Parts: sequence; structure tokens; C-alpha cells
Amino acid sequence: MPRSGLSPLDLSPTVPTNPGRLVTFEGIDGAGKTTQLEQAVDWLKASGILGDRPLVVTREPGGTALGQQIRHLLLSGDWEVADRTELLLYAADRAQHVAQVLQPALAAGALVVSDRFVDSTVAYQGFGRQQDLILIETLNRIATAGLASDLTLWFDASIDCCLARRAARRGPADRLERSAIEFHERVRSGFAALATQDPDRVVRIAADGDLAATFAQTQAVLTECLARWWPVPVQPAF
Repeated sequence: MPRSGLSPLDLSPTVPTNPGRLVTFEGIDGAGKTTQLEQAVDWLKASGILGDRPLVVTREPGGTALGQQIRHLLLSGDWEVADRTELLLYAADRAQHVAQVLQPALAAGALVVSDRFVDSTVAYQGFGRQQDLILIETLNRIATAGLASDLTLWFDASIDCCLARRAARRGPADRLERSAIEFHERVRSGFAALATQDPDRVVRIAADGDLAATFAQTQAVLTECLARWWPVPVQPAF
């Protein structure tokens, strides 16, 4: 087991200093997080719920031009990647992503929606690869300059469900997707630990069901959070 660096303060969000908000979508491969993110983005655009507030959609790894190159190094499977090397590459991608995309967008007041962020590193490299959680926390803090998500939606589905969904996909599995079932079980337990540690930030979405049922949960959480972050001013009665 990895050394436990988890505590109530480790990855909890700080008081926002930006007018924008960061929402991250997390889960093991095959849980449906990317599909849910795409549906959420379509709904946010069509509903007008954001008004004139900008919406920025991004991902990790690969949210920048440099990050695209790092993503290829990490996921292609063209070469052996040591566990510590993998961890540092994710940190490098994140540092560039935060500096180039996240911080400017949040400072401009945008709602930023990201497919993966720091919780994936805790779950995959910390629990899955069983790397030192204290080291991971330190690297995450350096890479993010203290930035944390305002909301993380964790899409939780059984390993069997995720395997079936991945088998139905077209195209080859990437390097992480080809890992043993035991690895993915540890990753899932890592996300569960994060949700237990920080329940105000990490919201579990039951993702074993159909897309519509899952999105109903996603939409409800987003609607509640958006209303809390940016309440609509009450118009005076005349």
C-alpha cells in the first residue's frame, strides 16, 4: 500500500481567489466521465445558464500543445515508462496546463470544465501504482501552485461495467487501460478515499446505469453548484 498522506487538509480547496470556477470530471477508464462531460458542455451551452460567462473545456493530460506531446509519451505504449517517470510527466503536464490554461481562464471569470485533474494522480499513481502519497501531494501542490477544483464529479461504476464499456469501444486500448484488473480496483478505491476525505468537493455520481440516468445526476449537481456560485440577482419590484 502507498504511504498515506491523506488528511482533511491535503487536497481540499482553498478559498477561491479567482472569479471563475473549476469543475473536474473523474473516474476510472470506462466509467463514462468523458461522455458525461460532453453532455454537460452541450447542456451548458444550450441552456444559457451561464449567461455571458465564458466556458472553457480542457483535459489532462493534453490540455496544451506541450501537454499533447506528454500525453503521447504517457499513453501510447511505444516505450517503457517507469512509475516515477510517469508521475513526473503528469506533474509536468499539469504545471503547464495550470499556467497556460487554467489560471488565465479562472482569472477571466470562466467556468472551466476539465477531464481529469489532481485526483486522477492520487488515484492512479498513488493507489494504482502504489507510489508515495506524500510525494504525490507535494508534486501536485508544486504543479498547481495551490489551485484546487471547486467541484469534482466522480463517476463511479463497477469494474465489470467499465470493462464491458471499454470492450465496446473502437480502437486499441491505451497503456493505462491495458493494466491489470487489480490495478483498476486500486484506482477505484483511491477515488473512494478522496470522496470520503473531502465530501464537500468530491461528489459521487452512480455511473453503472444508462447515460440518461447518469446525466440527470450530473445536471442536478451542476445546477445546484452554479446557483450557489453565481446567484441570479433578484430584480426589484416596482
